[in-house]
Amino acid sequence: MNRVKHSAADSPTVFIVDDEADVRDSVGLLVRSTGLAVETFATADEFLHACDRERPGCVVLDVRMPGLNGLAAQQQLLKRGITLPVIFISGHGDIAMAVRAVQAGALDFLEKPFNDQALLDRVHKALEIDAENRMHAAAEADIACRLQTLTPRECEVMERLIEGKVNKIIARELDVSTRTVEIHRARVLHKMGVGNVSQLVRLVFSTERYRERFTAD
Repeated sequence: MNRVKHSAADSPTVFIVDDEADVRDSVGLLVRSTGLAVETFATADEFLHACDRERPGCVVLDVRMPGLNGLAAQQQLLKRGITLPVIFISGHGDIAMAVRAVQAGALDFLEKPFNDQALLDRVHKALEIDAENRMHAAAEADIACRLQTLTPRECEVMERLIEGKVNKIIARELDVSTRTVEIHRARVLHKMGVGNVSQLVRLVFSTERYRERFTAD
């Protein structure tokens, strides 16, 4: 196993998991030649022990290995909520295995021996996808924090605003004055960091919680 020191703020790491030492060395050398950080592992168990969801990057994962195979390792990543993009490699790949891997969320499947540039292209694509996923997750977490600052009454007002109801209707439904609704509305917009209801709708609907709730309704 070849690991580099890291911190939560590190640049992306390409994790290479293959039981063949020559493959780990050659792929590691290839990826490092582009300036990317690399960590290599001889088994899926070693990789899973070292991996955590906070670390950005992608995984180049062999399918057939002693012990836990690549497909099983992919399932473990999913169970742990680790969304690192996976690129499968195999010297014994077949169509059924490739389909299973992609259906489970793998970015791609390359059969050994593969073209160096093809692998690098997929690695860079995987890192772009991971960066985008993390950016979206961070944005949603920020919105969730803002939502938590709302009082129960402000949430009631906000949800009715999202439904397109005007102040008078909201006041009637909540059995409060229109002025009270106006005050709550202003507080909701301020806490959510938006200037109007249209912006509020776009912001809240960007979260899975409200998007699914109102779509289901």
